[in-house]
Amino acid sequence: MKIIIAGAGAVGTHLAKLLSQEKQDIILMDDDEEKLITLDSNFDLMTVNASATSISGLRNSGIAGTDLFIAVTPDESRNTTACMLASNLGAKKTVARIDNFEYLLPKNKEFFKKLGVDSLIYPEMLAAKEIISSMKICWARQWWEFCGGALVLIGVKIRGNAEILNIPLSELGEREVPFHIVAIKRCNETIIPRGNDVIKILDLVYFTTTPKNIPHIRKISGKEDYADVRNVMIMGGSRIAVKTAQYAPEYMQVKIIENKVARCNHLTELLDDRTMVINGDGRDMNLLLEEGIKNTEAFVAVTENSETNILACLAAKRMGVRKTVAEVENIDYIGMAESLDIGTVINKKLIAASHIFQMMLDADVSNVKCLTFANADVAEFTVKEGSAITKHKVKDLGLPKGATIGGLIRKGQGIVVNGDTQIEPNDHVVVFCLNMMIKKIEKYFN
Repeated sequence: MKIIIAGAGAVGTHLAKLLSQEKQDIILMDDDEEKLITLDSNFDLMTVNASATSISGLRNSGIAGTDLFIAVTPDESRNTTACMLASNLGAKKTVARIDNFEYLLPKNKEFFKKLGVDSLIYPEMLAAKEIISSMKICWARQWWEFCGGALVLIGVKIRGNAEILNIPLSELGEREVPFHIVAIKRCNETIIPRGNDVIKILDLVYFTTTPKNIPHIRKISGKEDYADVRNVMIMGGSRIAVKTAQYAPEYMQVKIIENKVARCNHLTELLDDRTMVINGDGRDMNLLLEEGIKNTEAFVAVTENSETNILACLAAKRMGVRKTVAEVENIDYIGMAESLDIGTVINKKLIAASHIFQMMLDADVSNVKCLTFANADVAEFTVKEGSAITKHKVKDLGLPKGATIGGLIRKGQGIVVNGDTQIEPNDHVVVFCLNMMIKKIEKYFN
């Protein structure tokens, strides 16, 4: 697959590295040559020093016949313009990164599609939605819904009070449990478990289950003592902070602490009276105490600095906050954040990558999620008539090592899968696999 990425910033560079590892034909464009120099020699990709909105630059990069054109420069208007040009010059699919929610309204999405922009991605908005989901289910590290919540994926950190410690999964299965353990993250290793595997203290365990069985997952994970989130403190007045405050349910009281006066004034214009904006340094422990951090159930750090966010969440934990969320944009720091046990981690690059992977697949995929901690992906495939996945029971499919079926949705009902399950046409099947394996899995659904 030939893919051109316009913009060698944080998101574009991360996508280029990921996709080059999957042996795709990658070209990375940017008009700043310095950003491209180090990448060209270290990764299996080509670089083109040209503007994304230059017709000659696009032609020289081989835009005609390109399978996917991705515009992720910092400038929204530049991204949409580049996609329009790329589409008219022969690109088959285009994606533009934006920062204007209005563009995502159904009537406007159709408008952009007519102009040649096939898909729009707003990472900050998606990040805010993840933050809200993580606070609604405060005892989980990660939470993902499929088919409107008919089936859910829950990532839970296991402590010493969990009921499922040190029991072989084959024994758990004998009890006809209403869930499927699809992955275990242990230290730096992601395990797609088998029957003889056991769950240990400090494992991050990923369950798939149906909504009615969520309380059961909470019980066996030892998380029943977690108080529901009512009061939220956000450090940093970023776009993610704004969207998080706007998406917060009415029962949550939100405070944003921002150290720049001008930004505080702007925040008060953007947000309604439900959100309190405080001018101050979120690293100041005295300020946090004055603002009631002792009575806060969730602390969210979304400044531009990953280190600051990690340290702030650590400090909040020590002050008694049970739920902490940190924006960590440096991929190398994610493992460290997990080892420090800071809570939920949000990364815009992985959010963008999830969206892009979905567009790369030939099968009918309605959801792809790159899991922050687990070095793994989860995808929701729609089963076509006559596809290979319908030919045998799950245990006889011969799925590659490192992949497992987490569950399926049939006629709107979530079903936990076992080895004897027979997948049928039109089912929505949730597949969990180690990084870079989605392309190997999609052949079962074509």
